[in-house]
Amino acid sequence: MDKHTQKSLRNWLKLQSKQAQKWMMLSIAMGLVSTVAIIAQAAFIATLLHSAIIEATALEHLTSPIFGLVAALVVRSLANYVKEIAGFKAGAHIRVYIRQLVLDKVRQLGPAYIQQKQAGAWATLILEQVEEMQDYFAKYLPQMTLAGAVPLMILIVVFPQNWAAGVIFLFTAPLVPLFMALVGKKAAEANRKNFKALQRLSGHFYDRLQALTTIRLFNQADQQVEQLNAASEVFRKRTMSVLKIAFLSSAVLEFFTSVSIAITAVYFGFSFIGELNFGNYGLPLTLFTGLFILILAPEFYQPLRDLGAYYHAKQQAIGAAESLVEFLNIAVYQSQSTTPIPATDSLRIEAKDLIVTAQDGTQLVGPINVTVEQGESIALVGHSGAGKTSLINAILGFLPYKGSLKVNGIELKTIQSASWHQCISWVGQNPMLLHGTLLENLNLGDHAYSDQQIQHALHQSHSDEFVHELGLDYQIEDQMGGLSVGQAQRLALARAILQQGQLWIIDEPTASLDSTSEALIFDSLSQVTQHKTTLMITHQLSALSTVDRVLVMEKGQIVEQGSYAELVKQEGAFHRMLNDAQHLSLDGKENLDG
Repeated sequence: MDKHTQKSLRNWLKLQSKQAQKWMMLSIAMGLVSTVAIIAQAAFIATLLHSAIIEATALEHLTSPIFGLVAALVVRSLANYVKEIAGFKAGAHIRVYIRQLVLDKVRQLGPAYIQQKQAGAWATLILEQVEEMQDYFAKYLPQMTLAGAVPLMILIVVFPQNWAAGVIFLFTAPLVPLFMALVGKKAAEANRKNFKALQRLSGHFYDRLQALTTIRLFNQADQQVEQLNAASEVFRKRTMSVLKIAFLSSAVLEFFTSVSIAITAVYFGFSFIGELNFGNYGLPLTLFTGLFILILAPEFYQPLRDLGAYYHAKQQAIGAAESLVEFLNIAVYQSQSTTPIPATDSLRIEAKDLIVTAQDGTQLVGPINVTVEQGESIALVGHSGAGKTSLINAILGFLPYKGSLKVNGIELKTIQSASWHQCISWVGQNPMLLHGTLLENLNLGDHAYSDQQIQHALHQSHSDEFVHELGLDYQIEDQMGGLSVGQAQRLALARAILQQGQLWIIDEPTASLDSTSEALIFDSLSQVTQHKTTLMITHQLSALSTVDRVLVMEKGQIVEQGSYAELVKQEGAFHRMLNDAQHLSLDGKENLDG
Protein backbone atom coordinates (compact mmCIF):
# COMPACT_ATOMS: atom_id res chain seq x y z
CA MET A 1 0.00 0.00 0.00
CA ASP A 2 1.57 3.30 -1.09
CA LYS A 3 1.67 6.52 0.94
CA HIS A 4 -1.04 8.19 -1.13
CA THR A 5 -3.45 5.31 -0.49
CA GLN A 6 -2.71 5.32 3.23
CA LYS A 7 -3.27 9.07 3.40
CA SER A 8 -6.60 8.86 1.60
CA LEU A 9 -7.73 6.02 3.89
CA ARG A 10 -6.73 8.02 6.99
CA ASN A 11 -8.71 10.98 5.71
CA TRP A 12 -11.72 8.76 5.08
CA LEU A 13 -11.54 7.31 8.59
CA LYS A 14 -11.27 10.76 10.17
CA LEU A 15 -14.24 11.90 8.10
CA GLN A 16 -16.35 9.08 9.55
CA SER A 17 -15.36 10.14 13.08
CA LYS A 18 -17.53 13.25 12.71
CA GLN A 19 -20.57 11.01 13.13
CA ALA A 20 -19.72 10.63 16.85
CA GLN A 21 -17.98 13.92 17.56
CA LYS A 22 -19.82 14.52 20.86
CA TRP A 23 -18.86 11.13 22.30
CA MET A 24 -15.24 11.58 21.25
CA MET A 25 -15.08 15.04 22.79
CA LEU A 26 -16.51 13.64 26.02
CA SER A 27 -13.86 10.90 26.00
CA ILE A 28 -11.09 13.47 25.54
CA ALA A 29 -12.53 15.73 28.24
CA MET A 30 -12.62 12.85 30.72
CA GLY A 31 -9.01 12.04 29.84
CA LEU A 32 -8.01 15.59 30.71
CA VAL A 33 -10.00 15.46 33.98
CA SER A 34 -8.21 12.23 34.83
CA THR A 35 -4.86 13.95 34.19
CA VAL A 36 -5.72 16.78 36.60
CA ALA A 37 -6.65 14.13 39.19
CA ILE A 38 -3.33 12.35 38.58
CA ILE A 39 -1.36 15.56 39.16
CA ALA A 40 -3.35 16.25 42.34
CA GLN A 41 -2.83 12.65 43.45
CA ALA A 42 0.95 12.94 42.96
CA ALA A 43 1.00 16.23 44.88
CA PHE A 44 -0.96 14.77 47.83
CA ILE A 45 1.23 11.64 48.00
CA ALA A 46 4.44 13.73 47.89
CA THR A 47 3.07 16.09 50.56
CA LEU A 48 2.15 13.20 52.86
CA LEU A 49 5.54 11.50 52.58
CA HIS A 50 7.51 14.76 52.83
CA SER A 51 5.53 15.85 55.90
CA ALA A 52 5.73 12.45 57.60
CA ILE A 53 9.42 11.71 56.83
CA ILE A 54 11.18 15.07 56.65
CA GLU A 55 9.01 17.24 58.87
CA ALA A 56 7.89 14.40 61.22
CA THR A 57 4.30 15.72 61.16
CA ALA A 58 1.80 13.69 63.20
CA LEU A 59 -0.83 11.69 61.30
CA GLU A 60 -3.74 13.62 62.81
CA HIS A 61 -2.41 16.78 61.18
CA LEU A 62 -2.38 15.17 57.73
CA THR A 63 -6.13 14.67 57.30
CA SER A 64 -6.42 17.30 54.55
CA PRO A 65 -3.88 15.64 52.19
CA ILE A 66 -5.38 12.20 52.98
CA PHE A 67 -8.90 13.31 52.09
CA GLY A 68 -7.53 15.12 49.04
CA LEU A 69 -5.77 11.91 47.94
CA VAL A 70 -8.97 9.87 48.33
CA ALA A 71 -10.96 12.49 46.40
CA ALA A 72 -8.35 12.51 43.59
CA LEU A 73 -8.51 8.70 43.36
CA VAL A 74 -12.31 8.76 43.16
CA VAL A 75 -12.35 11.50 40.51
CA ARG A 76 -9.69 9.68 38.49
CA SER A 77 -11.62 6.39 38.61
CA LEU A 78 -14.89 8.01 37.60
CA ALA A 79 -13.24 9.99 34.81
CA ASN A 80 -11.58 6.86 33.40
CA TYR A 81 -14.88 4.97 33.60
CA VAL A 82 -16.79 7.68 31.72
CA LYS A 83 -13.91 7.96 29.24
CA GLU A 84 -14.13 4.24 28.39
CA ILE A 85 -17.92 4.37 28.05
CA ALA A 86 -17.78 7.46 25.82
CA GLY A 87 -15.08 5.89 23.65
CA PHE A 88 -17.08 2.70 23.23
CA LYS A 89 -20.22 4.66 22.35
CA ALA A 90 -18.29 6.64 19.75
CA GLY A 91 -16.92 3.48 18.13
CA ALA A 92 -20.29 1.72 18.21
CA HIS A 93 -22.10 4.70 16.68
CA ILE A 94 -19.59 4.98 13.82
CA ARG A 95 -19.61 1.22 13.18
CA VAL A 96 -23.40 1.29 12.80
CA TYR A 97 -23.07 4.22 10.42
CA ILE A 98 -20.38 2.50 8.27
CA ARG A 99 -22.37 -0.73 8.15
CA GLN A 100 -25.38 1.24 6.96
CA LEU A 101 -23.24 2.78 4.22
CA VAL A 102 -22.18 -0.70 3.10
CA LEU A 103 -25.73 -2.09 3.21
CA ASP A 104 -27.06 0.91 1.28
CA LYS A 105 -24.38 0.36 -1.36
CA VAL A 106 -25.26 -3.35 -1.54
CA ARG A 107 -28.92 -2.44 -2.04
CA GLN A 108 -28.02 0.08 -4.75
CA LEU A 109 -25.76 -2.34 -6.62
CA GLY A 110 -28.43 -5.02 -6.57
CA PRO A 111 -28.27 -8.79 -7.00
CA ALA A 112 -26.28 -8.63 -10.24
CA TYR A 113 -23.24 -7.43 -8.31
CA ILE A 114 -23.90 -9.34 -5.09
CA GLN A 115 -23.65 -12.66 -6.90
CA GLN A 116 -20.10 -11.86 -7.99
CA LYS A 117 -18.78 -12.41 -4.45
CA GLN A 118 -19.03 -15.36 -2.11
CA ALA A 119 -21.42 -15.06 0.82
CA GLY A 120 -18.54 -15.50 3.28
CA ALA A 121 -16.66 -12.59 1.71
CA TRP A 122 -19.72 -10.35 2.18
CA ALA A 123 -20.00 -11.47 5.81
CA THR A 124 -16.33 -10.59 6.42
CA LEU A 125 -16.73 -7.19 4.75
CA ILE A 126 -19.88 -6.17 6.61
CA LEU A 127 -19.20 -7.73 10.00
CA GLU A 128 -15.55 -8.40 10.80
CA GLN A 129 -13.85 -5.59 8.86
CA VAL A 130 -16.17 -2.95 10.28
CA GLU A 131 -15.72 -4.45 13.75
CA GLU A 132 -11.95 -4.04 13.45
CA MET A 133 -12.42 -0.25 13.38
CA GLN A 134 -13.84 -0.11 16.92
CA ASP A 135 -10.54 0.54 18.72
CA TYR A 136 -9.49 3.13 16.16
CA PHE A 137 -12.50 5.35 16.88
CA ALA A 138 -12.96 4.39 20.54
CA LYS A 139 -9.32 4.61 21.63
CA TYR A 140 -6.81 5.73 19.03
CA LEU A 141 -8.40 9.00 17.87
CA PRO A 142 -9.14 10.30 21.42
CA GLN A 143 -5.69 9.14 22.51
CA MET A 144 -4.04 11.18 19.75
CA THR A 145 -5.33 14.36 21.40
CA LEU A 146 -4.52 13.13 24.90
CA ALA A 147 -1.00 12.09 23.83
CA GLY A 148 -0.28 15.73 23.08
CA ALA A 149 -2.30 17.41 25.83
CA VAL A 150 -1.44 15.24 28.86
CA PRO A 151 2.38 15.42 28.59
CA LEU A 152 2.07 19.17 28.03
CA MET A 153 0.00 19.54 31.23
CA ILE A 154 2.59 17.53 33.17
CA LEU A 155 5.47 19.56 31.74
CA ILE A 156 3.71 22.75 32.84
CA VAL A 157 3.75 21.57 36.48
CA VAL A 158 7.18 19.85 36.31
CA PHE A 159 9.29 22.71 34.86
CA PRO A 160 8.60 25.13 37.79
CA GLN A 161 9.74 22.39 40.17
CA ASN A 162 12.84 21.18 38.32
CA TRP A 163 13.92 22.21 34.83
CA ALA A 164 16.38 19.31 34.42
CA ALA A 165 13.61 16.72 34.84
CA GLY A 166 11.47 18.70 32.38
CA VAL A 167 14.29 18.62 29.82
CA ILE A 168 14.66 14.84 30.26
CA PHE A 169 10.93 14.41 29.64
CA LEU A 170 11.00 16.79 26.68
CA PHE A 171 13.85 15.09 24.82
CA THR A 172 12.96 11.45 25.48
CA ALA A 173 9.26 11.73 24.63
CA PRO A 174 9.69 11.95 20.79
CA LEU A 175 11.36 8.52 20.73
CA VAL A 176 7.97 6.84 21.20
CA PRO A 177 6.09 8.37 18.23
CA LEU A 178 9.21 8.08 16.08
CA PHE A 179 9.30 4.33 16.54
CA MET A 180 5.53 4.08 16.04
CA ALA A 181 5.89 5.69 12.61
CA LEU A 182 8.63 3.22 11.64
CA VAL A 183 6.56 0.19 12.70
CA GLY A 184 3.36 1.56 11.18
CA LYS A 185 4.53 1.15 7.59
CA LYS A 186 4.81 -2.62 8.02
CA ALA A 187 1.69 -2.94 10.18
CA ALA A 188 -0.72 -1.45 7.61
CA GLU A 189 0.49 -3.76 4.85
CA ALA A 190 0.36 -6.82 7.13
CA ASN A 191 -3.22 -6.01 8.17
CA ARG A 192 -4.31 -5.47 4.58
CA LYS A 193 -2.99 -8.88 3.56
CA ASN A 194 -4.56 -10.43 6.64
CA PHE A 195 -8.04 -9.15 5.74
CA LYS A 196 -7.68 -10.36 2.15
CA ALA A 197 -6.76 -13.84 3.43
CA LEU A 198 -9.69 -13.77 5.87
CA GLN A 199 -12.12 -12.87 3.08
CA ARG A 200 -10.91 -15.76 0.95
CA LEU A 201 -11.07 -18.22 3.85
CA SER A 202 -14.54 -17.08 4.96
CA GLY A 203 -15.95 -17.24 1.45
CA HIS A 204 -14.44 -20.64 0.79
CA PHE A 205 -15.62 -22.10 4.10
CA TYR A 206 -19.17 -20.70 3.88
CA ASP A 207 -19.71 -21.92 0.33
CA ARG A 208 -18.40 -25.39 1.13
CA LEU A 209 -20.61 -25.53 4.20
CA GLN A 210 -23.68 -24.79 2.09
CA ALA A 211 -22.69 -27.46 -0.42
CA LEU A 212 -21.79 -30.08 2.19
CA THR A 213 -24.36 -32.61 0.97
CA THR A 214 -23.23 -32.28 -2.65
CA ILE A 215 -19.57 -32.63 -1.64
CA ARG A 216 -20.30 -35.88 0.19
CA LEU A 217 -22.40 -37.24 -2.68
CA PHE A 218 -19.54 -36.75 -5.13
CA ASN A 219 -16.93 -38.00 -2.64
CA GLN A 220 -14.98 -34.74 -2.69
CA ALA A 221 -14.59 -34.34 1.07
CA ASP A 222 -10.84 -35.05 1.17
CA GLN A 223 -10.09 -32.58 -1.64
CA GLN A 224 -12.12 -29.85 0.05
CA VAL A 225 -10.36 -30.49 3.36
CA GLU A 226 -7.02 -29.97 1.62
CA GLN A 227 -8.21 -26.69 0.09
CA LEU A 228 -9.51 -25.46 3.46
CA ASN A 229 -6.21 -26.42 5.11
CA ALA A 230 -4.28 -24.48 2.47
CA ALA A 231 -6.49 -21.38 2.86
CA SER A 232 -6.33 -21.53 6.66
CA GLU A 233 -2.54 -21.92 6.57
CA VAL A 234 -2.26 -18.71 4.50
CA PHE A 235 -4.50 -16.93 7.00
CA ARG A 236 -2.44 -18.29 9.93
CA LYS A 237 0.78 -16.91 8.45
CA ARG A 238 -0.81 -13.52 7.82
CA THR A 239 -2.16 -13.39 11.38
CA MET A 240 1.19 -14.36 12.90
CA SER A 241 2.86 -11.62 10.86
CA VAL A 242 0.43 -9.05 12.30
CA LEU A 243 0.95 -10.33 15.85
CA LYS A 244 4.73 -10.29 15.46
CA ILE A 245 4.67 -6.61 14.51
CA ALA A 246 2.28 -5.80 17.35
CA PHE A 247 4.37 -7.56 20.01
CA LEU A 248 7.62 -6.06 18.68
CA SER A 249 6.24 -2.52 18.77
CA SER A 250 4.89 -2.95 22.32
CA ALA A 251 8.21 -4.34 23.59
CA VAL A 252 10.28 -1.52 22.10
CA LEU A 253 7.90 1.18 23.38
CA GLU A 254 8.10 -0.29 26.88
CA PHE A 255 11.89 -0.31 26.62
CA PHE A 256 12.13 3.38 25.66
CA THR A 257 9.73 4.54 28.38
CA SER A 258 11.46 2.42 31.03
CA VAL A 259 14.86 3.86 30.10
CA SER A 260 13.46 7.41 30.24
CA ILE A 261 11.96 6.87 33.69
CA ALA A 262 15.22 5.28 34.86
CA ILE A 263 17.22 8.32 33.69
CA THR A 264 14.93 10.58 35.71
CA ALA A 265 15.27 8.37 38.80
CA VAL A 266 19.09 8.28 38.47
CA TYR A 267 19.18 12.07 38.16
CA PHE A 268 17.23 12.55 41.40
CA GLY A 269 19.24 9.84 43.15
CA PHE A 270 22.55 11.56 42.38
CA SER A 271 21.02 14.95 43.24
CA PHE A 272 19.95 13.73 46.69
CA ILE A 273 23.46 12.50 47.51
CA GLY A 274 24.94 15.80 46.31
CA GLU A 275 26.63 14.58 43.13
CA LEU A 276 24.45 16.73 40.85
CA ASN A 277 23.65 20.33 41.73
CA PHE A 278 21.67 21.66 38.77
CA GLY A 279 18.06 21.79 37.68
CA ASN A 280 16.49 23.12 40.89
CA TYR A 281 16.89 26.85 40.20
CA GLY A 282 19.61 27.13 42.89
CA LEU A 283 17.28 25.94 45.66
CA PRO A 284 17.79 22.82 47.78
CA LEU A 285 16.17 19.70 46.33
CA THR A 286 13.33 18.57 48.59
CA LEU A 287 11.77 15.15 49.01
CA PHE A 288 8.46 16.63 47.84
CA THR A 289 9.96 17.72 44.52
CA GLY A 290 11.67 14.39 43.88
CA LEU A 291 8.64 12.28 44.79
CA PHE A 292 6.20 14.53 42.93
CA ILE A 293 8.18 14.34 39.68
CA LEU A 294 9.01 10.63 39.98
CA ILE A 295 5.34 9.78 40.54
CA LEU A 296 4.42 11.85 37.47
CA ALA A 297 7.20 10.36 35.30
CA PRO A 298 5.30 7.13 34.38
CA GLU A 299 2.13 9.17 33.85
CA PHE A 300 4.01 11.50 31.48
CA TYR A 301 4.89 8.59 29.20
CA GLN A 302 1.66 6.63 29.71
CA PRO A 303 -0.39 8.53 27.06
CA LEU A 304 2.42 7.97 24.56
CA ARG A 305 2.59 4.29 25.51
CA ASP A 306 -1.17 3.99 25.12
CA LEU A 307 -0.95 5.70 21.75
CA GLY A 308 1.72 3.20 20.76
CA ALA A 309 -0.51 0.32 21.84
CA TYR A 310 -3.47 1.78 19.94
CA TYR A 311 -1.29 2.58 16.94
CA HIS A 312 -1.74 -1.02 15.93
CA ALA A 313 -5.50 -0.37 15.96
CA LYS A 314 -4.92 2.48 13.52
CA GLN A 315 -3.06 0.27 11.06
CA GLN A 316 -5.68 -2.43 11.56
CA ALA A 317 -8.40 0.08 10.70
CA ILE A 318 -6.51 1.25 7.61
CA GLY A 319 -6.10 -2.34 6.46
CA ALA A 320 -9.82 -2.98 7.00
CA ALA A 321 -10.84 0.29 5.35
CA GLU A 322 -9.05 -0.38 2.07
CA SER A 323 -11.55 -2.89 0.65
CA LEU A 324 -14.46 -1.05 2.33
CA VAL A 325 -13.60 2.25 0.64
CA GLU A 326 -12.94 0.45 -2.63
CA PHE A 327 -16.41 -1.09 -2.40
CA LEU A 328 -18.13 2.16 -1.38
CA ASN A 329 -16.49 3.99 -4.30
CA ILE A 330 -17.96 1.65 -6.91
CA ALA A 331 -20.00 3.66 -9.37
CA VAL A 332 -23.65 2.76 -8.90
CA TYR A 333 -25.76 2.44 -11.98
CA GLN A 334 -29.02 3.78 -10.64
CA SER A 335 -31.23 6.60 -11.70
CA GLN A 336 -30.81 9.72 -9.60
CA SER A 337 -33.96 11.22 -11.10
CA THR A 338 -36.87 12.06 -8.83
CA THR A 339 -39.37 11.63 -11.68
CA PRO A 340 -41.76 8.73 -10.95
CA ILE A 341 -43.17 6.56 -13.71
CA PRO A 342 -46.74 7.55 -14.64
CA ALA A 343 -49.45 5.29 -13.19
CA THR A 344 -50.69 2.68 -15.65
CA ASP A 345 -52.26 -0.77 -15.68
CA SER A 346 -49.61 -2.27 -17.94
CA LEU A 347 -46.19 -1.47 -19.37
CA ARG A 348 -44.59 -1.37 -22.79
CA ILE A 349 -40.84 -1.97 -23.02
CA GLU A 350 -38.81 -1.00 -26.08
CA ALA A 351 -35.11 -1.74 -26.58
CA LYS A 352 -33.16 -0.14 -29.46
CA ASP A 353 -29.52 -0.99 -30.13
CA LEU A 354 -29.39 -2.08 -26.48
CA ILE A 355 -26.02 -3.16 -25.11
CA VAL A 356 -25.94 -4.38 -21.50
CA THR A 357 -22.60 -4.13 -19.71
CA ALA A 358 -21.17 -5.21 -16.37
CA GLN A 359 -20.13 -2.62 -13.78
CA ASP A 360 -16.60 -2.70 -15.19
CA GLY A 361 -17.82 -2.04 -18.76
CA THR A 362 -17.61 -5.61 -20.06
CA GLN A 363 -20.31 -6.24 -22.68
CA LEU A 364 -22.77 -8.92 -21.61
CA VAL A 365 -25.70 -8.58 -24.01
CA GLY A 366 -26.36 -6.90 -27.32
CA PRO A 367 -26.84 -5.09 -29.40
CA ILE A 368 -30.50 -6.16 -29.46
CA ASN A 369 -33.72 -4.61 -30.70
CA VAL A 370 -36.99 -5.84 -29.25
CA THR A 371 -40.36 -4.49 -28.17
CA VAL A 372 -42.59 -5.97 -25.47
CA GLU A 373 -46.12 -4.69 -25.93
CA GLN A 374 -48.48 -3.84 -23.11
CA GLY A 375 -50.05 -6.97 -21.62
CA GLU A 376 -47.83 -9.29 -23.69
CA SER A 377 -46.26 -12.38 -22.17
CA ILE A 378 -42.69 -13.09 -23.28
CA ALA A 379 -40.51 -16.09 -22.53
CA LEU A 380 -36.71 -15.84 -22.66
CA VAL A 381 -35.03 -19.15 -23.46
CA GLY A 382 -31.47 -20.14 -24.11
CA HIS A 383 -28.60 -22.14 -22.69
CA SER A 384 -26.83 -20.98 -19.52
CA GLY A 385 -24.69 -17.92 -20.24
CA ALA A 386 -26.82 -16.81 -23.19
CA GLY A 387 -27.51 -13.44 -21.50
CA LYS A 388 -31.07 -13.89 -20.25
CA THR A 389 -30.36 -12.91 -16.65
CA SER A 390 -28.18 -9.97 -17.71
CA LEU A 391 -30.99 -8.61 -19.89
CA ILE A 392 -33.46 -8.94 -17.02
CA ASN A 393 -31.04 -7.21 -14.61
CA ALA A 394 -30.76 -4.29 -17.05
CA ILE A 395 -34.55 -4.03 -17.19
CA LEU A 396 -34.66 -4.13 -13.40
CA GLY A 397 -32.17 -1.26 -13.33
CA PHE A 398 -29.28 -3.20 -11.77
CA LEU A 399 -26.88 -3.15 -14.75
CA PRO A 400 -25.73 -0.25 -16.93
CA TYR A 401 -26.61 -0.16 -20.59
CA LYS A 402 -25.89 1.69 -23.79
CA GLY A 403 -28.39 2.51 -26.47
CA SER A 404 -32.05 2.96 -25.60
CA LEU A 405 -34.29 1.13 -23.14
CA LYS A 406 -37.68 2.78 -22.79
CA VAL A 407 -40.66 2.04 -20.54
CA ASN A 408 -43.92 3.48 -21.85
CA GLY A 409 -41.85 5.80 -24.04
CA ILE A 410 -39.68 7.07 -21.15
CA GLU A 411 -35.95 6.26 -21.02
CA LEU A 412 -35.34 3.94 -18.07
CA LYS A 413 -32.30 5.98 -16.95
CA THR A 414 -34.56 8.97 -16.28
CA ILE A 415 -37.08 7.10 -14.11
CA GLN A 416 -36.79 7.14 -10.33
CA SER A 417 -35.50 3.70 -9.27
CA ALA A 418 -37.85 3.27 -6.31
CA SER A 419 -40.85 4.21 -8.45
CA TRP A 420 -39.79 1.72 -11.13
CA HIS A 421 -39.28 -1.14 -8.69
CA GLN A 422 -42.76 -0.59 -7.24
CA CYS A 423 -44.14 -1.43 -10.69
CA ILE A 424 -42.51 -4.86 -10.72
CA SER A 425 -43.62 -8.17 -9.24
CA TRP A 426 -40.73 -10.63 -9.23
CA VAL A 427 -40.74 -14.39 -8.67
CA GLY A 428 -37.36 -16.16 -8.68
CA GLN A 429 -36.22 -19.75 -8.63
CA ASN A 430 -34.90 -19.56 -5.06
CA PRO A 431 -37.56 -18.04 -2.79
CA MET A 432 -35.96 -15.71 -0.24
CA LEU A 433 -37.68 -16.05 3.11
CA LEU A 434 -36.27 -14.47 6.26
CA HIS A 435 -36.40 -15.44 9.91
CA GLY A 436 -39.81 -14.30 11.13
CA THR A 437 -43.52 -15.02 10.84
CA LEU A 438 -45.35 -15.87 7.65
CA LEU A 439 -47.08 -12.48 7.83
CA GLU A 440 -43.75 -10.64 8.15
CA ASN A 441 -42.43 -12.46 5.09
CA LEU A 442 -45.52 -11.50 3.11
CA ASN A 443 -45.11 -7.87 4.11
CA LEU A 444 -41.37 -7.24 3.78
CA GLY A 445 -41.96 -3.71 2.55
CA ASP A 446 -44.09 -2.87 5.58
CA HIS A 447 -47.11 -1.97 3.43
CA ALA A 448 -50.52 -1.53 5.01
CA TYR A 449 -52.11 -4.56 3.38
CA SER A 450 -55.62 -5.34 4.54
CA ASP A 451 -56.64 -8.81 5.74
CA GLN A 452 -58.77 -9.15 2.62
CA GLN A 453 -55.78 -8.42 0.33
CA ILE A 454 -53.60 -10.93 2.18
CA GLN A 455 -56.25 -13.66 2.10
CA HIS A 456 -56.87 -13.01 -1.60
CA ALA A 457 -53.14 -13.30 -2.39
CA LEU A 458 -52.87 -16.51 -0.38
CA HIS A 459 -55.83 -17.97 -2.24
CA GLN A 460 -54.50 -17.00 -5.66
CA SER A 461 -51.09 -18.50 -4.92
CA HIS A 462 -52.58 -21.72 -3.45
CA SER A 463 -50.82 -20.90 -0.17
CA ASP A 464 -54.01 -20.76 1.89
CA GLU A 465 -54.13 -24.53 2.37
CA PHE A 466 -50.97 -24.61 4.53
CA VAL A 467 -51.09 -21.03 5.87
CA HIS A 468 -54.52 -21.60 7.42
CA GLU A 469 -53.18 -24.74 9.04
CA LEU A 470 -49.99 -23.12 10.38
CA GLY A 471 -51.33 -19.61 11.00
CA LEU A 472 -49.86 -16.26 9.89
CA ASP A 473 -47.95 -16.06 13.17
CA TYR A 474 -46.04 -19.27 12.38
CA GLN A 475 -42.30 -18.68 12.76
CA ILE A 476 -39.98 -19.82 9.98
CA GLU A 477 -36.20 -19.98 10.11
CA ASP A 478 -33.65 -18.53 7.72
CA GLN A 479 -33.39 -20.20 4.33
CA MET A 480 -37.12 -21.10 4.52
CA GLY A 481 -36.57 -23.58 7.38
CA GLY A 482 -39.88 -25.08 8.49
CA LEU A 483 -41.48 -25.00 5.01
CA SER A 484 -41.11 -27.24 1.99
CA VAL A 485 -39.62 -25.79 -1.20
CA GLY A 486 -43.05 -25.79 -2.83
CA GLN A 487 -44.66 -24.01 0.12
CA ALA A 488 -41.88 -21.41 0.20
CA GLN A 489 -42.27 -20.74 -3.52
CA ARG A 490 -46.05 -20.32 -3.20
CA LEU A 491 -45.53 -17.91 -0.28
CA ALA A 492 -43.06 -15.91 -2.41
CA LEU A 493 -45.68 -15.87 -5.19
CA ALA A 494 -48.27 -14.51 -2.74
CA ARG A 495 -45.79 -11.75 -1.84
CA ALA A 496 -45.42 -10.86 -5.52
CA ILE A 497 -49.21 -10.80 -5.93
CA LEU A 498 -49.48 -8.33 -3.06
CA GLN A 499 -46.98 -6.09 -4.89
CA GLN A 500 -49.57 -5.71 -7.68
CA GLY A 501 -46.90 -4.91 -10.25
CA GLN A 502 -47.70 -3.91 -13.82
CA LEU A 503 -44.61 -5.85 -14.97
CA TRP A 504 -44.12 -9.46 -13.89
CA ILE A 505 -40.61 -10.91 -14.07
CA ILE A 506 -40.48 -14.66 -13.51
CA ASP A 507 -37.16 -16.51 -13.29
CA GLU A 508 -37.43 -20.32 -13.34
CA PRO A 509 -40.16 -20.42 -10.67
CA THR A 510 -40.52 -24.22 -10.78
CA ALA A 511 -36.85 -25.20 -11.13
CA SER A 512 -36.73 -27.16 -7.85
CA LEU A 513 -40.38 -28.22 -7.47
CA ASP A 514 -42.19 -31.51 -7.80
CA SER A 515 -44.91 -31.95 -10.40
CA THR A 516 -47.75 -31.10 -7.99
CA SER A 517 -46.20 -27.83 -6.79
CA GLU A 518 -45.18 -26.99 -10.35
CA ALA A 519 -48.78 -27.34 -11.55
CA LEU A 520 -50.02 -25.12 -8.71
CA ILE A 521 -47.45 -22.40 -9.44
CA PHE A 522 -48.20 -22.34 -13.18
CA ASP A 523 -51.93 -22.28 -12.48
CA SER A 524 -51.49 -19.27 -10.16
CA LEU A 525 -49.22 -17.44 -12.62
CA SER A 526 -51.63 -17.94 -15.52
CA GLN A 527 -54.34 -16.21 -13.47
CA VAL A 528 -52.44 -13.33 -11.89
CA THR A 529 -50.48 -12.33 -15.02
CA GLN A 530 -53.49 -11.94 -17.29
CA HIS A 531 -53.38 -8.55 -19.04
CA LYS A 532 -50.01 -7.88 -17.36
CA THR A 533 -46.73 -7.42 -19.20
CA THR A 534 -44.78 -10.58 -18.35
CA LEU A 535 -41.15 -11.62 -18.88
CA MET A 536 -40.32 -15.21 -17.97
CA ILE A 537 -36.97 -17.00 -17.98
CA THR A 538 -37.38 -20.75 -18.28
CA HIS A 539 -35.66 -23.91 -19.46
CA GLN A 540 -38.92 -25.88 -19.56
CA LEU A 541 -39.67 -25.57 -23.26
CA SER A 542 -42.86 -27.65 -23.08
CA ALA A 543 -44.54 -24.95 -20.97
CA LEU A 544 -44.06 -22.21 -23.59
CA SER A 545 -47.27 -22.86 -25.51
CA THR A 546 -49.15 -20.50 -23.16
CA VAL A 547 -46.98 -17.41 -23.80
CA ASP A 548 -47.54 -14.91 -26.59
CA ARG A 549 -43.95 -14.85 -27.82
CA VAL A 550 -40.67 -16.66 -27.27
CA LEU A 551 -37.27 -14.93 -27.52
CA VAL A 552 -34.37 -17.31 -28.11
CA MET A 553 -30.99 -16.00 -26.95
CA GLU A 554 -27.48 -17.16 -27.82
CA LYS A 555 -24.24 -15.42 -26.86
CA GLY A 556 -26.00 -12.22 -25.80
CA GLN A 557 -28.09 -11.96 -28.98
CA ILE A 558 -31.74 -12.63 -29.78
CA VAL A 559 -31.38 -15.14 -32.60
CA GLU A 560 -35.05 -16.10 -32.96
CA GLN A 561 -38.44 -14.87 -31.86
CA GLY A 562 -42.03 -15.85 -32.45
CA SER A 563 -44.82 -17.96 -31.00
CA TYR A 564 -44.15 -21.47 -29.76
CA ALA A 565 -45.93 -22.97 -32.77
CA GLU A 566 -43.96 -20.83 -35.22
CA LEU A 567 -40.60 -21.66 -33.70
CA VAL A 568 -41.29 -25.39 -33.58
CA LYS A 569 -41.78 -25.43 -37.36
CA GLN A 570 -38.50 -23.62 -38.02
CA GLU A 571 -35.21 -25.50 -38.25
CA GLY A 572 -33.45 -23.04 -35.98
CA ALA A 573 -31.97 -22.69 -32.50
CA PHE A 574 -35.28 -23.30 -30.73
CA HIS A 575 -35.85 -26.50 -32.69
CA ARG A 576 -32.38 -27.72 -31.70
CA MET A 577 -33.07 -26.91 -28.04
CA LEU A 578 -36.29 -28.95 -28.20
CA ASN A 579 -34.44 -31.92 -29.69
CA ASP A 580 -31.73 -31.69 -27.02
CA ALA A 581 -34.38 -31.61 -24.28
CA GLN A 582 -36.16 -34.64 -25.77
CA HIS A 583 -32.89 -36.61 -25.98
CA LEU A 584 -32.08 -35.83 -22.36
CA SER A 585 -35.56 -36.93 -21.33
CA LEU A 586 -35.25 -40.20 -23.25
CA ASP A 587 -31.78 -40.89 -21.86
CA GLY A 588 -33.08 -40.34 -18.34
CA LYS A 589 -35.99 -42.70 -18.95
CA GLU A 590 -33.68 -45.40 -20.35
CA ASN A 591 -31.44 -45.13 -17.29
CA LEU A 592 -34.45 -45.51 -15.02
CA ASP A 593 -35.77 -48.50 -17.01
CA GLY A 594 -32.35 -50.08 -16.96
